[in-house]
Amino acid sequence: MRIVGGLFRGRRLRGPRHPGLRPTAERVRKAVFDILGPRVIGAMVLDLFAGAGGLGFEALSRGAKQVIFV
Repeated sequence: MRIVGGLFRGRRLRGPRHPGLRPTAERVRKAVFDILGPRVIGAMVLDLFAGAGGLGFEALSRGAKQVIFV
């Protein structure tokens, strides 16, 4: 899994290896953040089902002020 956009674009993420854990696909994360656009910059983000944390790290890469991973 890797970060798709923003400051940390291209960096690889390693998450926990668990049979039931499926990280959010890169294509889905890109679509979500393309829709949100500049509203992410300076925002506080909640990654409620963080798992590997891909959505939260993507938000940080795109300028989020703070992310809470659960």
